Amino acid sequence: MKNNKYTGEYIKNQGFSEGKIIGELLDALDSLKDEMSESEVDYILTDLKNDPVKYLSDNRFKSSAEELLKPVDLVLQLKDTPDPYKVYGADGIEEGALKQMEIAMRLPIARTGALMADAHQGYGLPIGGVLATENSIIPYGVGVDIGCRMCMSIYEISDTVIEERKNDLKKMLIDNARFGRETFKKPKDHQILDSNLFKEIDVIRKLKDKAASQIGSSGGGNHFVEFGVTTINSPDNELNLAEGRYLAVLSHSGSRGMGAAIANHYTKLAMSKCDLPKEAKHLAWLDLDTEEGQEYWLAMNLAGDYASACHHQIHERMAVGLRANPIAMIENHHNFAWKEQDDFGNEIIVHRKGATPAGKGVLGIIPGTMTEPGFIVRGKGNSTSVNSASHGAGRVMSRTRAKNTLDAKSVSNYITNAGVEVIGSGLDEAPMAYKNIHDVMDAQKDLVDIIGTFQPRIVRMCGDKKFKEVD
Repeated sequence: MKNNKYTGEYIKNQGFSEGKIIGELLDALDSLKDEMSESEVDYILTDLKNDPVKYLSDNRFKSSAEELLKPVDLVLQLKDTPDPYKVYGADGIEEGALKQMEIAMRLPIARTGALMADAHQGYGLPIGGVLATENSIIPYGVGVDIGCRMCMSIYEISDTVIEERKNDLKKMLIDNARFGRETFKKPKDHQILDSNLFKEIDVIRKLKDKAASQIGSSGGGNHFVEFGVTTINSPDNELNLAEGRYLAVLSHSGSRGMGAAIANHYTKLAMSKCDLPKEAKHLAWLDLDTEEGQEYWLAMNLAGDYASACHHQIHERMAVGLRANPIAMIENHHNFAWKEQDDFGNEIIVHRKGATPAGKGVLGIIPGTMTEPGFIVRGKGNSTSVNSASHGAGRVMSRTRAKNTLDAKSVSNYITNAGVEVIGSGLDEAPMAYKNIHDVMDAQKDLVDIIGTFQPRIVRMCGDKKFKEVD
């Protein structure tokens, strides 16, 4: 018998689905050559399709039978309608972010959620999206920059030093802060690099050298280190600070290349194991009862601790330059997932992708823009927002639109007139590319109390070197 009639198309016509089984059967038939008649082949193909177990003991078709008996990955179905969720500052939120949140609330694992007033469209969960799930973790629900956070050091130094020593402070930022691909020639060591996870989890082990080389530095984009004035306006505060004005350092950055690599690895892994409809594919999750889910949980927490270590080194360098120790420090993640409890005492996994934890009594920092104030806040513990608040002002322009539509000279004049000096940065981070921070804060009065403000004065961001020179 010449078996060249048994093509992939012929086998599919016998009722076999597209996939590996086609190749398995072609190999089996090719190896048989003239041993079987055409009618025998037709019979076996039909019988194999109907009862593959029978052929597990037949060496000729064993591999084909095993392939047919593998579990079929079915596309997971979303809920017909999204579960209810609260939207804060709805008038200022783009349609794309609302649609993304609605898709997230249709996930079978979704339990509750909220959309913060600074929300805008992202990948998977929108930036400013809060999603609580049951025993599941969504890597893109945490975000690519795992553990991205704010950190503020407050000094018992008069804010007049900003004008009196402006050039010194600018030089301090240039010499002691690194952004984007630029790192320190001699990075400091840190105990986080001694974590056993760098030995125990393969994907993390491969990232140790990158983590060691980038520690103490900041990412590009909207990340910054800046000097400014903190004003404490609440006499009763957990910082034990008197009302008044203080010199402060504020930084915003995350887990650098290590966090991005962890996010990409486990997102691909989740998508391979969690087959969702196209519109929800970036919301693929890992079950926390699985080895992969536990691995990601450990990796995420390591990335968060690493982000904190980077901030601490940034602030240590500034403290050395100032020759003073801070009298208070505040920090908080806003790209992370936490194990918390809902109103009924059930454990939930709360993803805050660009959202600030605002549980009752929890302190946090919500920055504005490079010219507008940021806010030191105390959470009210509002379960309607899943104990969350915004993580900043939120964009009203994409980076591309800002670059293409804003005028550099006008932006520069605006920043100068606000009494702010910027080292680095670009039009994509111009103040007018963001929402009005006062409107955002007004939309979340039920979520946080304001105990202080921070006004930027000297801002260092990622940018071309010609903008980094001291005048």
